[in-house]
This record gives sequence, C-alpha cells and structure tokens, in this order.
Amino acid sequence: MRVQNTGAAFALAHAQGARCFELDVHLLKDGALAVHHDYSLLGTAGKDVKLAGLTSADLKAYPLINPFSKETVFVPLLSEILPIVAPELQLLNIEIKNDDNVYPGIEKALVKALAFHHDLLPRVLFSSFDYNTLDRLRAVLPGARLGLLTRNFDVKKALLLSAESVHINQTRFTPLIAQTCHEHGLKIYVYTVNEVAVAKQLEQDGADGIFTDCIDLFLRG
Repeated sequence: MRVQNTGAAFALAHAQGARCFELDVHLLKDGALAVHHDYSLLGTAGKDVKLAGLTSADLKAYPLINPFSKETVFVPLLSEILPIVAPELQLLNIEIKNDDNVYPGIEKALVKALAFHHDLLPRVLFSSFDYNTLDRLRAVLPGARLGLLTRNFDVKKALLLSAESVHINQTRFTPLIAQTCHEHGLKIYVYTVNEVAVAKQLEQDGADGIFTDCIDLFLRG
C-alpha cells in the first residue's frame, strides 16, 4: 500500500524546496477533480472502488493507508492542492488520466477549475497518455502547454499536437529519442528517476529533465 498525491506530501515537497510539481487528475461523479494516481483506490485505501463513481463527499469514506504516520489522510481535490504548490511555482505538470475517454468532459472541467487560478496557467503543462484527450484540451484551451506521455515514441503525434515536450519511462528512453525530439524543437522528460547516478546518465544522454519521488535527494545541498 502507498500514500500518493496527498496534501501533506505536496506540502512536504514544497518545504523541501520543490518548485516544480507533477500530479494526476480524475473527474469525479459530481464534476470535481480529484488528485490521485490510479483509477481505483485499491492501492491506496485497500478498496477496489473507481474514482469515476465517487463524489467529493464520498472521498471521506475512504481513508488512505498511511505507512508514515497515524495521521488520517484522504484523496484530495485539485482545488485543495493548487494553493499548496502555487507559492513560487515554476512548473505544474497536470497529467490527465483519461484512457479511452473514461471521463467525458474532463478537459472542460479542468480548464474551468483553473480559471479560478488564471495566474497559474502560464506555468501549467498538461500531459496525458491519451492523444485524443490532449487534442480536445487544445480545442478548449488553444494556448495550452502540452506534453505527450508515450509508451511508443512517435514524434509525429507530438508535432500534430503542437506539444512542447515528450514524457517517457526511463526504461524506454534512448539517446536517439532525445536527439529526435531536439531536432524537432521538443523537450524530453523521463520518469520515474530516483537515483542521482541514473539522472546524471540521462542528462548526458540528452534528457531535459526528470520526474522523481525523492525531492530531497535532488535538492540536497
């Protein structure tokens, strides 16, 4: 079991010096946006319940299993996380979880939610594994900054979206992919990297940045 994407986790990362953040959003039944990695609560609350079938109020019925302390924590809403990461924010990568359009309308809901934080928009990078989700977001918010998450690298898809970056797992990253991205004016970001030596090698091989769980490790000193 693991605690992920909680308000306490983001607050700790900010206190440690993080000014770039990544989070995942899901559309709840009442139209609110929840911040959670998986589509189900099985890995965090021990209940195989889909977020798509829950409301904001329902989240309080599913305390997350917390291996770090006895503090009771729940899946937070995006509206609760934004004020935590906003101070001195450099970049917020919002990954839209929407494989096969499981959350119809999530793009409009997300743009609406961010309208209350219009000052953050220039610093928000939207990403998704679902190409059509990013395409729909582009239609709703023409100036959106997009990053294409991919398991099968295809530079043409990123270019069709007018994306600014490609995001790829470290096991699939290659120097050739980095070279191809750079030749087309794209950044290449690699996830999830929790070792300094690996990060240094990726940098040498052309990666422009990494995603990590170990903020203190990379900001130390």
